[in-house]
Amino acid sequence: MAAPTLLDRRLVVVTGKGGVGKSTVASALALLAVRAGKRVLVCEVNAQERVAPLLGAPPAGAREREALPGLFTVNVTPPEAMREYGLMVLRFRAIYAAVFENRVMRYFLKAIPSLAELVMIGKILHEVRKAGSDGRPRWDLVVVDAPSTGHAIQLLRVPSALLDTVPPGPLQHSARWMHDLLVDPERTAVALVTLPEEMPVNETLELDAALRSVVGIVPTTLFVNAMPANRFAPGEESRLATLAGERAPVGPAATAARLQSIRARLAAEQVARVRAALDLPTGLLPLLPLADWGRAALERIAAAIDAAPPSREPWPR
Repeated sequence: MAAPTLLDRRLVVVTGKGGVGKSTVASALALLAVRAGKRVLVCEVNAQERVAPLLGAPPAGAREREALPGLFTVNVTPPEAMREYGLMVLRFRAIYAAVFENRVMRYFLKAIPSLAELVMIGKILHEVRKAGSDGRPRWDLVVVDAPSTGHAIQLLRVPSALLDTVPPGPLQHSARWMHDLLVDPERTAVALVTLPEEMPVNETLELDAALRSVVGIVPTTLFVNAMPANRFAPGEESRLATLAGERAPVGPAATAARLQSIRARLAAEQVARVRAALDLPTGLLPLLPLADWGRAALERIAAAIDAAPPSREPWPR
């Protein structure tokens, strides 16, 4: 049997250093999944929402909202996730209000370590398992636009940490199924996103190591975002350096072209470094010269992923 592709899973977690384009990649993957006939939920985690606005839709808030036909978004926040968890456990709204909305109880709940992360990851994983009225899964795919590096590790490690600390009972039972879902490579994929620059690559290597050692998850895919085009051969770069001293418009144009060539060469070196360190299928996403970043940009990124899916093939292809 062939190994499942990224979008064949039930859950795809997209994470990386802040500012590398996680929301862009998560949104593009969701677009591709919808076009493959899937019903998709994109979860942001206690964030200023980016996904729905990128798609041209209003922010969803804490309730799922359809941004495009078949594509829903939600912002998973601790208060709303706590409310849903409390209602699932206690069943009745009156009991929930008496326990969870009691002022003294709320004070103690806030003091419990990792409780916010527990209810948020619980909400997300509950959506993965949720069934509709016909008994079929409500979502074919849940995509998580996860927090940046350290916060993502904190979020994903909560179930395994609880398994090591809480006694047998309902909480341990919940932690067990959450952990089993997260570490199951048939159901869950983690996609790392980086930029072709030294610092983001360094953090990606650290994130990969932490996911494996702390959380017990082996990342599935690497996306290198904002990859500049390689437009010049090495000999041509030398010629551009010579032309840089000419009068305008030749000199300034040659200087700009040489800077672009240097940037592309340095980016290629960082791609080679991260690929040598991480044996992961890798997708290269183009640097787009766009002033406004929205639906049109997402369409181009989705098209790039679709045209050249993540692969272990030597680069450049």
